[in-house]
Amino acid sequence: MAKHGRPGAAKGKKGPTKGTGGHGRKALEGRGPTPKAEDRPYHKAHKIKAAKERGMTTKPKKGQYVASSRGTSKAGGNEVLSGRNSVVEALRARIPATGMFIAQRIEMDDRIKEAISIANHRGIPISEVTRAEIDRMTGGDFVHQGIAIQIPPYRYLDPNELLDRALSQSNLPLLVALDGITDPRNLGAIIRSAAAFGAHGIVLPQRRSVGVTASAWKTSAGAAARLPVALASNLNQVIAEYKRRGLFVVGLDADGDVSLPEFALNDKPLLVIVGSEGKGLSRLVTENCDQVISIPIGSETESLNAGIAASVALYQISASR
Repeated sequence: MAKHGRPGAAKGKKGPTKGTGGHGRKALEGRGPTPKAEDRPYHKAHKIKAAKERGMTTKPKKGQYVASSRGTSKAGGNEVLSGRNSVVEALRARIPATGMFIAQRIEMDDRIKEAISIANHRGIPISEVTRAEIDRMTGGDFVHQGIAIQIPPYRYLDPNELLDRALSQSNLPLLVALDGITDPRNLGAIIRSAAAFGAHGIVLPQRRSVGVTASAWKTSAGAAARLPVALASNLNQVIAEYKRRGLFVVGLDADGDVSLPEFALNDKPLLVIVGSEGKGLSRLVTENCDQVISIPIGSETESLNAGIAASVALYQISASR
């Protein structure tokens, strides 16, 4: 009767049998430490890690895009700007983008071609990713049109620096301050209107106000690249300083005591203050204004959106100058 050795042990003479490569002995040595969950191919953690890496480091297909020598970009930055027009406008304005993301099998139009050309010229890394990855990067913005760029945080000016710039550009500077605007789309719309009607910059309060986010960037249709924005730690102090330096301060509010068509001070340097979407101008800001004006609207309409109100007022001021 044959004797059976220990399971996995080599049979016959000691040492590995010819042709085994020592497999029997290796079987006794075990497999070593258990790999981390994210390193095990069939574990859920590994799949999550792989999906993240695909979104951050996927290289474009050979011959389709030119990869930058700086490598690929990570999509975990502070802001991601999406949409063909927004991306092209930002790139034209030389916004310091740190990466571009193009959806796989995207339809190539002139805007996509121009964006890729500018990115390659400036050495901006280009990554080809799935549309789902761009959805994730843009927070579910399904109108990203298959393209996005990563941008660093917006660089605000000091309010005094903004005024210095405006005075160097015009004898009749027009600046816009926002009091409690919290909707980034309203901010973007106001930036766009301010740029269109000749304003020299925007002042935002540091508290209780939206900043220049990717959403505001997109709504501005590229105007945020051209129009400087200053950040004020105390809006009322800025108002007082601007008044001291010769600006006439106009508040825009539904309860204003002068109607916009009757406003006749368009030959002065102006600071126009736009109130919040719901509450209008705050009490202290209203008290610090030289004049509060209103826009006449039909009785059936309760109020105007802050972005629309700013557009109407800035157009009227621009047309009368």
